[in-house]
Amino acid sequence: MQSKLKFALLAGLISAVCVPAAFAAQTDEQVGPIGELARQVWRENMAQVPTPAAGCFHAVYPSNAWLQVSCKQLSQQHTHTLPAKIKQSHLLPETAGNGNDYVLQSPGSTLIKSTTGSFPSVTGVTSETGVGVPAYGDGGILGANEYSLQINSQFTSTTSACKSHSGCTVWQQAVYAPDYETQGSAAVFFQYWLIGYGGSSCPSGWGSDGSGDCYRNSNYVTAPDVPATQLGSVKIAATATSGGNDTVTYTYGSNAYSVSGKDSVVYLATVWKQSEFNVVGNAGGSEADFNSGSSITVKIAATYGSTTAPSCIANDGSTGESNNLNLGSCTAVGGSAPYIQFTESN
Repeated sequence: MQSKLKFALLAGLISAVCVPAAFAAQTDEQVGPIGELARQVWRENMAQVPTPAAGCFHAVYPSNAWLQVSCKQLSQQHTHTLPAKIKQSHLLPETAGNGNDYVLQSPGSTLIKSTTGSFPSVTGVTSETGVGVPAYGDGGILGANEYSLQINSQFTSTTSACKSHSGCTVWQQAVYAPDYETQGSAAVFFQYWLIGYGGSSCPSGWGSDGSGDCYRNSNYVTAPDVPATQLGSVKIAATATSGGNDTVTYTYGSNAYSVSGKDSVVYLATVWKQSEFNVVGNAGGSEADFNSGSSITVKIAATYGSTTAPSCIANDGSTGESNNLNLGSCTAVGGSAPYIQFTESN
């Protein structure tokens, strides 16, 4: 309610200074400070507005109504892989990713319902390049402005999706990835995993990573390729609803993009206790390399039905992708919108 009132007041201010709504809805060009603040509030709101059904949706500022758009199907040519079993020697001990990352853990027995990842401060970033990592076969989508944003669950819990396979656990990733399927446009989607499923074959519709793990993708919604220099203006959120839909929402400028699917793919809502969020390489165990002098503040906010502060858990990231930034200290904050926050720089 407070955010809605704030948005209404800001909308009134915008009207007073004659910023046409039609113009605002059609462009992500530079706007004044009042207009940008209004868009920030709108983006925060849209990350929490549920879509009316499973599928793909788009919303344009200042409307908070989701409009259904065509979903697209991903091939299985890329995966956002698990961490390597042996830490790579080319990574500094404090470098983020490949398992070495801070994650938010919900308190006690509470389960996470939603997670929002953002970058409250981005300074000194003038370039970013996706580079291959030898231990992963130099795979991934490489080159200038090739990175991914990932919200990752823990991969240590089992659900009925494992079909009683001994040692099997589930893992779910909410992903924004430039050039993932089509050069020049980004994909927003979920990637689901059955870790340690074992055997020589995966369930129908699932691919195999060749190491006993199975994976599949949700449909995806197309979003713009955003350069890494604009990370401070993006936000990604993921929700999980038991018996309902899981949703990933990506917002940038005056636009929001969302895709949702059944929680019953891996039943994440029944076990979700940890969330990792960061900017890392774009698939295949690759690394997002930022120019020297870059500093990025990472914020991971979550709702889990409690105002108790979450925990910052170090060295517990679940993705194999990485970046070349060194982790600082982590702070956990409780209240009506609990979160953890840390800075990484080089």
